[in-house]
Amino acid sequence: MARVRTKTVKRASRKLVEAHYSKFTTKFEDNKVAIVQGKLAKIATKRLRNKIAGYTTRIMVRLTKGPVRGVNLKLQEEERERRDNYVPEKSYFEMAQIQQSVETADMLKAIGFAKFIKEQKK
Repeated sequence: MARVRTKTVKRASRKLVEAHYSKFTTKFEDNKVAIVQGKLAKIATKRLRNKIAGYTTRIMVRLTKGPVRGVNLKLQEEERERRDNYVPEKSYFEMAQIQQSVETADMLKAIGFAKFIKEQKK
């Protein structure tokens, strides 16, 4: 079972990722150094800094896989918009010929959809 992270750690990590996305990676050590040397945040203790760096790493890994709830990034919004506006070159519904079995043709006739039966070329 995983350890529970406090709301403070999660909130701080999300704010850091939103503000300084380009300075973080998917490696804990790099994120820890970025927080300290980059002076991105003023954190009181080493333990809290490590917790924030760890959760920041977790968020960055999740961001590589897709959008993350609670993190508002322009990159995520642009990716979502790009996916929504995508139009394929060839429609999947306009197929030249659909192969169907005899059982499928019989089933279509039985339920009243005989017009969807393609004649088999022999």
